[in-house]
Order: sequence, then structure tokens, then C-alpha cells
Amino acid sequence: MALFYQEGFDINSNKMDPDESKHLAKVLRIRNGAQIEVTDGKGHLFLCEVISVHQKNTEVQVIEQHYSQKSSTYKHVAIAPTKNLDRMEWFVEKAVELGVDELSFILCQNSERRVLKTERLLKKAISAMKQSGNLHLPKINELQKFSELISKHEAAAKCIAFVDFENQIALKDQLLKEQHNLVLIGPEGDFTKEEVEQAETNGFCKVSLGNTRLRTETAGIAAVHLMHIFCD
Repeated sequence: MALFYQEGFDINSNKMDPDESKHLAKVLRIRNGAQIEVTDGKGHLFLCEVISVHQKNTEVQVIEQHYSQKSSTYKHVAIAPTKNLDRMEWFVEKAVELGVDELSFILCQNSERRVLKTERLLKKAISAMKQSGNLHLPKINELQKFSELISKHEAAAKCIAFVDFENQIALKDQLLKEQHNLVLIGPEGDFTKEEVEQAETNGFCKVSLGNTRLRTETAGIAAVHLMHIFCD
């Protein structure tokens, strides 16, 4: 059954927004009387019957509604966006499929991309949420300076992934169940030693993602996957 997303879905007005109405009518060619599922991205799932198909404001009637409880472990990755935006889009899609709760984008000394528009990344996140059947849309934050993020964050587990093959502290051993876990992923040139020291001063633990050198988006996925495996 087709799953649609509508922010702040109102069961009283029963109107779909223009984007989803157009997709419903023109792409899927759903007709009156068909049943669809709608989520608000906050864990609610509404089983609806299509009453009137229109490209701008399809009308539906809610038949049933359910709620999916969010994991008690909060999974947050802050990553330096790559120069090639396609790689970040891929990362966002896969991270959402794995159930990430929040994505932040950080501006570092070695950052390749210093400007980032998150509108397209949000669309990718919505698409991945619907495709995977995940009813919780992660929070996606605007690009911010590395120093700003690390100075104000109060996660229970704060980790910075850094390529240091002498470091034996594995990320999986620092993660905490039923707590807020934040992992920092650097740019292709990695974090500078000064940034690592600054993070450690602010309570972050330097961790390893393994014995190979990973690309930025791969390291991000590895972090989300480890949180998914060891914390959920």
C-alpha cells in the first residue's frame, strides 16, 4: 500500500498537500475509494480512504490510526558535507533507512563544501522514510561551524571519529543505550589535530571506525549502523 507524508496531517480537514496530491493523482493514478497510508513523520500512521482525487488537494477520510514508538536511544550524526552533493544525498537516504534521529552538518577547517542548502536533502530524507516504512522523519539541521556545535551540545555519549590507527577505542564501545549518542564525522582531509583537541576539551572521546580509511559518507553510514546495531 502506498505511503504518503504530510507534515502536521490534520485528521479533521482530511486534505492532502499539493505535492502528495499530485503524486497520488498523476503518478500513481489512485482513484476514489482506494486506501492509502499517511504519516506525519512523528510516528503516526493513518489508514485513509480516498474520497476525492484532485491534483492540488485530494480529500481523504481517516479509517484507522496507529502510533509507532520511537527508539529510546537517540542517534545523531554530525558530518562535514562533501564537495559532491550526490554523495551527501546518498548518505542521508541510507542514514534515514537505518533509523537516524538527527543529522547535523558541520563546517570544518578542511571542509570541501562551505555552503549547503538542506532543502533537497530533506526531500531525500522524506523519500527514504516513505520507502523504508519508517514513520519518524529525522531532524535535519543547517550547516554550522564545528566549534559552535561541540561547544553547546550535551549528548550523553559524545564521540569524534578520527583516523588514528594507534587509537584502540572503538566507537561501538562508547555508545550508550537509551541515551543521546552524537558522533562527529570529518571531511575528506579529516579533522585537524587542533579540532580533535578542541572536541576532547568539550567532552568528546576520540574513537576508531576500524582499520581502514573510509570516505566521509561511508564513515557516516558506519557510525549510524553501529548505533543501530549496538543501541536499538
